[in-house]
Amino acid sequence: MRGVTATSVTSYQIAPTAHLSSYTAPELRVKLSLMKPAHTKLSRRSFIAATAATVACAAIPRTWAAAGQPIPIGLELYSVRDELAKDLPATVRAVAKMGYEVVEFYSPYFSWSLEKAKEVRKLLDDLGIKCKSTHNGMNTLKPDGIAKAIDLNQTIGAKYIVLASAGQPKGIDGWKGVAETLTQAAEKLRPLGLRTGYHNHQTEFTALEGKRPMEVLAANTPKDVMLQLDVGTCVEVGSDPVAWVNANPGRINSLHLKDWLSGNGPDHGYQALFGEGSVPWKKLLEAAEEKGGVEFYLIEQEGSRYPSLETAAKCLEAYKKLRG
Repeated sequence: MRGVTATSVTSYQIAPTAHLSSYTAPELRVKLSLMKPAHTKLSRRSFIAATAATVACAAIPRTWAAAGQPIPIGLELYSVRDELAKDLPATVRAVAKMGYEVVEFYSPYFSWSLEKAKEVRKLLDDLGIKCKSTHNGMNTLKPDGIAKAIDLNQTIGAKYIVLASAGQPKGIDGWKGVAETLTQAAEKLRPLGLRTGYHNHQTEFTALEGKRPMEVLAANTPKDVMLQLDVGTCVEVGSDPVAWVNANPGRINSLHLKDWLSGNGPDHGYQALFGEGSVPWKKLLEAAEEKGGVEFYLIEQEGSRYPSLETAAKCLEAYKKLRG
């Protein structure tokens, strides 16, 4: 509280700071906003209490949507993997020029040296584009890989080290083992301001022994493990993405905006561009922003009738049209 002294602040009737942790984030904001000024001289103890409450409220994470700003839109670079393999800098420049604000690098990034990661970070900074997350194999979250993952992700500015696939776990116990890997990784990343997460495919939303593996992962991991929703694969197997978001408040911190259209034609399946399929995008994005805790969106396209860079541009155009 720069420039404010204890004697110049109107005191507030406030519960002792020891009890602040009993409130949820929304409750704490309401509590602080409704405090009535007592118009008395602050004691040192009251001043400290009021300051602590202000700091506690300021520390509550808010999504861009909660702050009244649009959610950044990005591209999972697997969508342009052919171009990325030929020329990474040129591809990222092209993506930034389209208007994408975020990129997500996928597993080949893990082979980079630290020097290469520094070059990529400079490129991102020069373009004014951010990398908020990376996709990783299981080896990245294991003890012999996580140190390198931390170095690379911190260097490029990524906050989320996401497990992109669990392989083929055997039964519910196998999925509980995946959850344990995520939990252990979360414990190592948390003190560094980093987080882990899990990215689903069809398997995770397909019932196994009476439960969907995504439900097992959600129930057996800490709340700060992101459940990154791949929308198209969820819809393909008949699950409701809106219901999933609403059932996991605060954990859907990013989504892969991939569409799905039933059928066998060249424009069907995952070849459908964003907005051409059966995903209820308006309801889904509303749920993500009101309840899911989304921080950024990522267009992902597995292929289409257009070249990959043109596909990325068309999907972005469709997304912006949808958002008005």
